[in-house]
Amino acid sequence: MRKFTIIRLVGASIFGIGVSAQAHHSHAMFDHDQEVTITGKVSDMAFTNPHVFLYVDVEDEQGKVVKYWIEMSNIPNMIRRGIGAKTFEIGDVVTVNMYPLRDGRPGGNYNTIVGPDGRIYD
Repeated sequence: MRKFTIIRLVGASIFGIGVSAQAHHSHAMFDHDQEVTITGKVSDMAFTNPHVFLYVDVEDEQGKVVKYWIEMSNIPNMIRRGIGAKTFEIGDVVTVNMYPLRDGRPGGNYNTIVGPDGRIYD
């Protein structure tokens, strides 16, 4: 009887881990049918889990600064792609190709970033 209870607990724990990993979050808020490219100055970078965020100030046609937030992957994935906590400094001019937010807010999920030195991060 005790062995059966332990097996059930282990099974439930494993199931719970799998469900929470799948429930992380959906990318449905991004429009993966279109890509948008922006160029602007880095205003901040949050090198944190569960996702790294890059904040870019882009000047629109009227000269108004629009603040974009770009969602990236988790820290280990970003490091594997060559992006670290100090890869982009405040004031760096970058070009970001991203899948935009469906609701029209200025932001998206990055596809590639061209750094100030011309290096492409994907």
